[in-house]
Parts: sequence; C-alpha cells; structure tokens
Amino acid sequence: MPPHTTNERRRAGDDEPPRMTIADIQAAYAEYADLAARFDWLNRLFTGRHRRQQFGDLEGRVLEVACGTGTNLRYLPDSVEYVGIDISEAMLARAWETLDRVDVEGRLERMDAQTLSFADDSFDTVVSSFSTCTFPDPVAALDEMARVCRPGGRVRLLEHGPSDVDLIARYQESRADAHYERSGCRLTQEPLEVLERSALVLEERETAQFGRLTMITARPPRDSEEVDR
Repeated sequence: MPPHTTNERRRAGDDEPPRMTIADIQAAYAEYADLAARFDWLNRLFTGRHRRQQFGDLEGRVLEVACGTGTNLRYLPDSVEYVGIDISEAMLARAWETLDRVDVEGRLERMDAQTLSFADDSFDTVVSSFSTCTFPDPVAALDEMARVCRPGGRVRLLEHGPSDVDLIARYQESRADAHYERSGCRLTQEPLEVLERSALVLEERETAQFGRLTMITARPPRDSEEVDR
C-alpha cells in the first residue's frame, strides 16, 4: 500500500478527513477479505445484537451499501428484497457465499458508494455498517444513500467512533494513524459529525459499548427542507 503523508492522514475533527483512493481501498480489502470471513463469528459476537436491533425489522426493498462479507444478511428478515453493493470484488465473493447460506433473496453488485447507479427513490430502506469511516468522501456516500432512499424511507447506520471513556479514546487515538494506513479506516471519525454535513436528516441515535458504537436512523430531506452545508 502506498505511503501516506501527515496531511493525507488527518483524523476526524480536522478540516479534512484522510482520504485513500478507491484503488487503495480495493487493494487493502483484497488482502483483508479472507481474514474478515474467517473471523466473522467474532464480529457477530461483539456486534450481533446491535446489528439485529438496527436491521432486524426491515421491510420492502433494501439496499446495503458496503456489504463487505455479508455479515448483516443474517439479521435481515427473509421477506426483504435485498441488494448489496461493495467496491471490493474479494469482499463480494465472500458475500455471495453468505447469501447462499441464508434465506434472504437478493443480489450483489460491485459499485462505488459515492456514485450509486440506482435511480432516485429506489429503496424503502438503505443500510450500512462500519463503512463511512472508509469511504474516501463519506459525505458524498451519505448523500447518495439519501438520494436513492424513497420519500418516507429510512437510512439506518451502525458506525464506530471515539469512546466516551477517556482511556479507551486515548488508545484509539494512538492507533488511528497506523490503523488508517493498514486498512483505510478512520478509527476516530465522529459518525454524527459526518452525518450533519450530509443531506440526511437525523431522527434517532443510540450509543453502545462505552460510546464506541453509534446506531443512527436518518431520513432523506423533504422538498421543503434545505440542506445546510
């Protein structure tokens, strides 16, 4: 993976978040996909109940942005019409294996979250987990989620960020640069700060695991609402 300068590795809270290129992210996750699939059980152990809380009652047509290895598929009702997208072919290969093992009917496509190819108002619900931290332009990705979500629909996110506990937060801060260079993940990005800069309108938020996890329910703006950047 190419080296990154200090300016390229700015953390959340600075004027600009760090940005890897799409090619950088694809390269990182080509190496990470097998490991992520192997330890998916551990991921579910620590985050499963929060995924179920966020995604377990969905209905209708559902888009998952940055579906990864398909971890969230296990928590979706089998009645939904599912579409999952990811930029990584390696991740999608693992997600297809997961899709084959669950009762959910759906399809997967390789696509950039920042430039979705779906028409406006295409989905009843758009979901994503632990993803805005890796998008080169997370605001653009959230704007796209708002665009393809129908009026009256919802965008549900499960994200990580700095802990409310000072000792944990300081440890996260100490690992942030190395973690970003290895995986393209902004460990200390504040998910609500990113959301506030997008077109989405926050409806509900809840934190867990000492503030390290944030569950967000948002909606697209109504015609009468102006987006304040």
